[in-house]
Amino acid sequence: MTAEAPRGYAKGRAKRREILGQAMALFGEAGYRGASLRVIATRCGISHTGLLHHFPTKEALLLAVLAHRDDVDDEWLSLGGTSGVDRLRRFVELAALNSARRGIVELFSVVSTEATAADHPAHAYFVRRYENSVAGAQLAYGQACQEGALRAGIAPDAAGRQLIALMDGLQVQWLLSDCATDMAGVLRAHIEAQLTVEF
Repeated sequence: MTAEAPRGYAKGRAKRREILGQAMALFGEAGYRGASLRVIATRCGISHTGLLHHFPTKEALLLAVLAHRDDVDDEWLSLGGTSGVDRLRRFVELAALNSARRGIVELFSVVSTEATAADHPAHAYFVRRYENSVAGAQLAYGQACQEGALRAGIAPDAAGRQLIALMDGLQVQWLLSDCATDMAGVLRAHIEAQLTVEF
């Protein structure tokens, strides 16, 4: 009996990961409002009730999918050095990582647009996410400025906001160009032009 509990727990975690993966794909394809829990359950080979055992509401599933993406991105951004230039380099590396995650990029692009509506279940999530993303980019530029690595006339607060806007715009262009847009390359060239040091 004790041997069964860990195996059952591992099986439950594996099914939960599968549900998150299928939900991520369907939310990216159809948007949050167009996605159906029944379709996600069918794709996972479980009943609708079985899916609700893991995620009791569609909103809970969406927020779990978004939190999973954030966990991956936060871990990625936390790697490497802590200088302003190092932090800016991590944004370029994140863009390169995203070029291998079409489903996640689609999900983010579709759901973030839907979530501009105040009644969307992920509205508050995206408000916080953008506040945090912009603050992180502004911190990187502020540090680069203090280190003497930022060109004269570039305001860290404005540059941070512009960097996040550029990243999101590049993601849309990348999706529409069937992944032909070089997101990391464009982002790297943009940041390099703002720095006085080798990037």
